[in-house]
Amino acid sequence: MNPLPADDALAAFWRDERVAVLATLIRAAHGDWDAAEDALADATARAVEGWTSGGVPERPGAWMLTVARRILVDRARTRKSAKRNGDSVDAHASVPSADDAEGESEPLDMHQALAEVTGDERLALLYTCCHPALSRPAQITLALRTIGGLTVREIARALLEPEATTAQRLVRTRRKIRDARIPFRIPAGSISERTETVQETLYLIFNEGYGSTEGDAYLRDGLTEEAIRLARLVVVQTPDDPESLGLLALMLLHHARAAARIDGTGAIVPLEQQDRAHWNRTRIQEGEHLLDRAMSMHRPGPYQLQAAIAALHATAASAGETDWRQIAALYGALRFMMPTPVVELNAAVALAMVHGPEWGLAQLDTLASERGMADYHLLPAARADLLRRAGRNAEAAIAYAGALALARSAPERRYLQRRLAETSCRIVTAEPEGAHRRATVL
Repeated sequence: MNPLPADDALAAFWRDERVAVLATLIRAAHGDWDAAEDALADATARAVEGWTSGGVPERPGAWMLTVARRILVDRARTRKSAKRNGDSVDAHASVPSADDAEGESEPLDMHQALAEVTGDERLALLYTCCHPALSRPAQITLALRTIGGLTVREIARALLEPEATTAQRLVRTRRKIRDARIPFRIPAGSISERTETVQETLYLIFNEGYGSTEGDAYLRDGLTEEAIRLARLVVVQTPDDPESLGLLALMLLHHARAAARIDGTGAIVPLEQQDRAHWNRTRIQEGEHLLDRAMSMHRPGPYQLQAAIAALHATAASAGETDWRQIAALYGALRFMMPTPVVELNAAVALAMVHGPEWGLAQLDTLASERGMADYHLLPAARADLLRRAGRNAEAAIAYAGALALARSAPERRYLQRRLAETSCRIVTAEPEGAHRRATVL
């Protein structure tokens, strides 16, 4: 029996083995993604109950694969039987106990099967999600759900769209894969037409792990590590693509700061206040090396530019020594390659660090009407920070309160609450009595 507590074992499975097990189940279900995900969900529910009361099995991943595969088989038999007899389908499949799963005696050794789920199998799942028969939004939505394990709400927030749109697209995409019998494999000779979408998907998965949009945990190491693991495999598949190298470099340079990004209270520590002694220099050096390789190919792209920006932050000896002029110049180039509202927001902040907060505020004011930005809490948060730097504390407090109303991540809320309190204190100290009374209402 495994000595890990049930909660820890489940978390470790979800972080390290979920994608491999799901890939195996999708193949076993002949491309029926819904059936595979439902079987894994039911096996997980069984594990929550069985592992808590009866102990964690020696090989949690093999146990989960065994149970989920039995659910698939039992449900397929039930559907066939019901179809023959004209009966309704029983939604509840029989599920083996932990002891049964541990003592699996079928010809297929599930532990061996799981061990043989190589990186190529994980990559096959990713490339299948990004099949050209699917629309670009469909590819990204499916991959974020399947590879990243993101919820519909998290995907909608990442794509800046309504949840209903995301949910409907996910249903249609799974149905199309099943009905069109889209093959589950790494494409032979046509990787290039999927590489851009694969890169974008990994970028979004990493971003959700790097700064979760909701919940108690701001850093989701399972997502960042899975994104990095897959990005390494993509580099192997596309060694001459500088953007694959740039994306991996970007991930490593950002992930290098993970240990310094949350304080003891669980609140976010902004870049300028992070203890740089806690940054992972090995990751920084690898990121720089990958970026140098990419830039030597003389085909610049958005991921390389973002990696170059991250490298300037990562290699600055202190916040005061950050080369903001160079960062602002790189953002200027990025705006032409990747003209999104989020890039515009970051570019405005960089310009503010060079020319002063009022310059950045003028840029931010043009973004409020952009698609998806009305509910994007980082826009009022950035505006609040620039107002604070400009000494406009009453306006900053209002902007912090607006960002707080939109933020769903507990660590981000703690950070915004702290900033709001600090700004309010400055109002109380610096303003006359009438302003003091107005500030109390904020």
